Amino acid sequence: MAIELVKENIEYEQLLGENTADNVVKAEYIIPDTNPDVKEILVLDAKPEIINKEVLQDKVFLEGQIEFNVLYLAKGEDKSEVYNVVYNSKFSNYVEVGGAVHKMLCDAECFVEHIDCTIINERKISVEGIIKLKAQVYNNYKFDIVKDVAGLNELQVLKNATSIDKVIGSKSMDLVAKSHLVIPQDKLQIGTILKCDINVHKKQTKLFEGKIAVEAFAHVEVLYKGKDARDLNYVEDDILISGESEMEDVNPTMDAFTDFRVEAMEFSLKEDDLGESRIIDVESLIKADVQISSKEDVDIVEDAYSPEVIMNLERKNYTMNVMYGHSTNDTIVKENIEIPSSTPAPIQIITTSGKTYITDKKIVEDKVVVEGLLAVNVIYRTADEDRYVCALEEEIPFGCTIDIPGAKIDMMCGTKASLENVEAFIEANTISVKGLISVCAKVNYITDKNFIIDVTPIEGEVPKKKSSITIYVVQRGDSLWKVAKKYNTTVDNITKVNELEEDSNLVPGEKLVIPGRAII
Repeated sequence: MAIELVKENIEYEQLLGENTADNVVKAEYIIPDTNPDVKEILVLDAKPEIINKEVLQDKVFLEGQIEFNVLYLAKGEDKSEVYNVVYNSKFSNYVEVGGAVHKMLCDAECFVEHIDCTIINERKISVEGIIKLKAQVYNNYKFDIVKDVAGLNELQVLKNATSIDKVIGSKSMDLVAKSHLVIPQDKLQIGTILKCDINVHKKQTKLFEGKIAVEAFAHVEVLYKGKDARDLNYVEDDILISGESEMEDVNPTMDAFTDFRVEAMEFSLKEDDLGESRIIDVESLIKADVQISSKEDVDIVEDAYSPEVIMNLERKNYTMNVMYGHSTNDTIVKENIEIPSSTPAPIQIITTSGKTYITDKKIVEDKVVVEGLLAVNVIYRTADEDRYVCALEEEIPFGCTIDIPGAKIDMMCGTKASLENVEAFIEANTISVKGLISVCAKVNYITDKNFIIDVTPIEGEVPKKKSSITIYVVQRGDSLWKVAKKYNTTVDNITKVNELEEDSNLVPGEKLVIPGRAII
């Protein structure tokens, strides 16, 4: 009779390694002929993004692009005004990750660690800084383990429940955010749009039977200069975006990790019914990349034998990355920024923007401790006729603790931070900044697991029979299964002869009657 095997397919991703690299940005740019001369740099808004990634031998090759939006005070015949210029640059660099090979999975991200914009002369500016690149390489494992064995008479199978993290699948969803901003009559109509940004916040992912649902808000911010005027105005909108997608085998007990990113954005300026430029239509494509995983208790075959057939059990050891736990915590960042004595005092905040990134992370007992920076930029109005607009930049450190009970210092963790909200107020001779940052932490650990991957009978070999009984003295560490396998009988036979229960614990020194079966 042939052996019948029931197998379970296991697929999981194991973090091979992660590393960072610094990419130096250094370039000079000419002010377009359509713009006036530069008097003072107000804001340099740099938006880097990864556009291509490739895993090579022991490294990851990353390609990206950066958009620079420079806001500056221009030299005017009468009064200075704010103008902007936009430049684009590309970059490429390698991130060393030992053990990486082509076609491995990879996650990559980048952020501005430091950047400055200086004036070379009235028609030329210089941009210099560092873009931090980060790459994580994963090894994808797929294999079959033996879940059950059948097909032989009196086949003895020992099963044990083990917890396995399985990759259920991934899904990428396109979410479209559309905003129809109408400038009220108490504000100047639009002359020039200086800046348009979108920040995705309040992110949620929910799982249902066979379905994924994502939801977030796209916060649209527009800074513009009034028509035939130099005053700056700020308008905003918060748009609910959501999407659903079917995925087989998904259920609410599983874990979902979603990365939201702004893929593309465009805006257009339109006239209202009175012919005034008071309408801004903003449309953005936001990608939601969802990965679904599940921690499942699987009954696997730990051992098997037959009193009638000698079998070969093929085993293999796998090093597995096990998800221990994950959690999210919000932290409030507060700081009062002193106004430099050389800068006019603020009389009104025009707009506040910020970016956040993590500088350090570590696991202590039962928690993950994260340190990071909130890079904030505040544009404000002053009473000075010449420097009627000023900007202030500051990097504010923050710390956050995410509770994950049972986490140990020898485990590994991954973290991500996102800025939910930032605002600024004038307090005496300072600008008070308050930001809300959401920090997510995932804790993993590495363990070795041994699985039976195949069971085959050894042709031409059968256990030799004997008719006598054996008296066996129980040794330390013995179990009914071990004794039954040693004498090629069954647990059922031993328990019946010795009047024991199947779950009985054996005591060293006690004697068992082993019914006559076979001897190997």
